[in-house]
Amino acid sequence: MKTRALPTLLLLLLPLTACNSRPAASPASQPAAASPFHPAARNSSENLAARPRRARPSATPGFDFFLLNLSWSPEFCSTHPSAAECAQHRAFVLHGLWPQNTNGTYPENCTSAPGPANPSQYSDIYPDQSFLEHEWHTHGTCSGLAPDAFFQAARSAFHSVTVPPRLAGLKTVLMLPPGDILSLLTAANPSIPRSSLTLSCGSNFLTAVQVCLDKQLHPIACGPLRSCRATVVRIPP
Repeated sequence: MKTRALPTLLLLLLPLTACNSRPAASPASQPAAASPFHPAARNSSENLAARPRRARPSATPGFDFFLLNLSWSPEFCSTHPSAAECAQHRAFVLHGLWPQNTNGTYPENCTSAPGPANPSQYSDIYPDQSFLEHEWHTHGTCSGLAPDAFFQAARSAFHSVTVPPRLAGLKTVLMLPPGDILSLLTAANPSIPRSSLTLSCGSNFLTAVQVCLDKQLHPIACGPLRSCRATVVRIPP
């Protein structure tokens, strides 16, 4: 994955919160499916840190910032090796670009507006079309953006994050403290400060990294969101 500078204007836009897993139950906001693009949440309080409160459906889009969720694909593929996406051997994959509020709440299912007319044009970030539709209806409708603008923004934000070289070519399980993982990310992404990153884990396995972004997709401090509290996190190759 190559790095690109974060765009300065959202209008010019347009595969690390807290999902992905080994065996677990899906959160209420996510449909269950055998795909890293339908990641299931671990049954762990550590993995709920990035989204501490659920929101009620809202008819009026309103939020403070975006939470970019990048799921660690090998964690999912370790238990679903036959999934089509796993043949791509990706590191991080895009879970979603989620409207979030500074008080820990977040809007969901804001309107019934239809998704993009040609969803296949976003197969590079969402090869599972049903999950693309889920992301649009659950999160995109609360972004204040048109469908194409929302997914172009998600694509741009996803590609703006570089996978640290130490994580990109893993051959064996790597074990690191959460702080060391975040340090690898900031070293590979000097434009993203440490305060803009949070880490999600479950059963001491890396599940996702989140990047807090303003509405123009510039990194901002994550505020109340906290990272995984495990002493050591396992990162499967």
